[in-house]
Amino acid sequence: MPDTSIAGLLPDSAFLRRTMVDCQIRTFDVTDQTLLTRLLEVPREEFLPEDLAALAYSDASLQARASEPGAKARTLLPPLVLARLIQGAGVLASDKVLDVAPGTGYSTALLAGLAGAVVALESDPALLTATRANLDGFGLARVRALLGPLAEGAPKEAPFDVIVVNGAVEANLDQLLAQLREGGRLVAVLRQPDDPTGGASKAVRYERIDGATGYRVLFDASAPVLDAFRKAEEFTFS
Repeated sequence: MPDTSIAGLLPDSAFLRRTMVDCQIRTFDVTDQTLLTRLLEVPREEFLPEDLAALAYSDASLQARASEPGAKARTLLPPLVLARLIQGAGVLASDKVLDVAPGTGYSTALLAGLAGAVVALESDPALLTATRANLDGFGLARVRALLGPLAEGAPKEAPFDVIVVNGAVEANLDQLLAQLREGGRLVAVLRQPDDPTGGASKAVRYERIDGATGYRVLFDASAPVLDAFRKAEEFTFS
């Protein structure tokens, strides 16, 4: 009988992961050896819907379709962007991390091998169910996965050393930034407000120092804006 499991769809999964790391991740200036090792350990296809498994190690942005009626599909960050974003956060083994909008849980699984504790926050019930199932299947049942508004964070679990936002933001980061402990870092893709095309964005790292936060640019990146972090439309009257 043929193997119809997701693992069976990619019999060369380990080889494909190695190719992804060598040809995509390393060439995109990801040099953190612990992170590279984790990328080789986690089979991304097991965190994707079956119809996307064959694209698990491409550099394309994939959409995880939510099963909730009327819900939008969630765009998953390409592995090379996600990897460099995580590297920019400087995750330590002692850190407590909040993973915002993990979609299907791949980013959470990566972080769980780097940090001391990880909390995943998802606003879509169907995606939260997928995240929990995927994490349990990979032996990460101890990772907390919570349902709630993304921009509100997880105040009962705070403070966090690192917050990773899996997508682009324009506004509404105040509550997340307030949940960083002193020296804490938040990484996200920041949409540039002065760009007339609406397409320019930068991966940035916010850091909380002496109770205040500022950010620096890490690299050029592109990602759809998460609805929870979309700037409200401004109306002008003529």
